[in-house]
Amino acid sequence: MSKAIESILLVSKEGNVEARKLGEEIAAYLSEHGCDAHCCEHRTDAPGDVATADSRPFGLIIVLGGDGTLISAARRLYALGAPLVGLNLGQVGFLAELSRENWKRRLGRILEGRYRLSRRMLLSYSVLRQGHRVAQGVAVNDIVISRGSLARLIRLGMYFDNEPITSMRSDGVIISTPTGSTAYSVSAGGPLLFPETDAYSVTPICPFLNGFKPLVLPADKPLSVEIEEYGKVADVFLTEDGQEVVTLDYGDLVTIERCPEHLLLAQTGGGNFFSRLIGRGFLLGG
Repeated sequence: MSKAIESILLVSKEGNVEARKLGEEIAAYLSEHGCDAHCCEHRTDAPGDVATADSRPFGLIIVLGGDGTLISAARRLYALGAPLVGLNLGQVGFLAELSRENWKRRLGRILEGRYRLSRRMLLSYSVLRQGHRVAQGVAVNDIVISRGSLARLIRLGMYFDNEPITSMRSDGVIISTPTGSTAYSVSAGGPLLFPETDAYSVTPICPFLNGFKPLVLPADKPLSVEIEEYGKVADVFLTEDGQEVVTLDYGDLVTIERCPEHLLLAQTGGGNFFSRLIGRGFLLGG
C-alpha cells in the first residue's frame, strides 16, 4: 500500500482533442471523489510545462497519450518527484497502466493507495567540444549516437570509467536504460533488462565485421563515447529518446551516466513485466 493521492496533474498530448476531453472527464471524476485536479497540455515547443511553474505539490501525474508523450513529459516532470502514470491513447502503450476502458477502476485503486512505485533509472549526458560543454540532457529510454543520411560508417571510441573498451566502425551505438531496453535497443539485437535493474546496455548499430557485442554495464560508472573519425564523412547526431537531436562534431566527447534522480511510475498490478513482454511478442508464452 502507498499513501493516498490528494492532488493530481493531468497532462494531455499536445493538440489531441481526445486527450484533452478525456482529461476533463477524469478531472470531473477526481473532483467528485474529493481529489484536487489540474489540467495542462504538454507543449514540446515550450521551455517548460505548466506544471513546472506550479507551486502546488502533486501526488500523481497522469499523462494522456502514447508512450512517446509519456516519455517526453517524463523528461520534463521527473524532477517534481511525483509518480507518473500513462493513459494510453496510442498504438503500443507498453509503459501505460491506464486505458480508455479501465481508467476509472484503476484510478480508483490509486486514490485508495493500492498501488506500488516503480523506480526507473534515467541517463544524463553531456557533450564536450574542445573542452567546453556544448550540450546536456536526460533520457528516459535511450541515447543514440549515429550517422546521418550518408551511407558511410563512423568511428567511435568508447571508454567505461575512463578505461578503453573499443574503437569501432559502425552506423552508431545505442545506450539504453532498462526501461528503454524494449525499444530501439532490442530491435538492434540488444538485451532485455528488467526495468528496475541498476544498469544500462550498450548496443552497436551494424558494426563493421561484427567485432563488438552488446554489453550490460553497472550504472555506478560513466560511459564515454568519442567521435574519432575526421574528414569528409557522414554527419553524426546524438538523439535523446528518439525525440531531441544534437549535432556532433568530430572530436566531441559524449559522457553518459546515471541521473541522480529516478523516474517514478505508479503501478496498479495490471500485468507484470514478463506478461507484458509476452503480450507484445517479445517473449513466447507457455
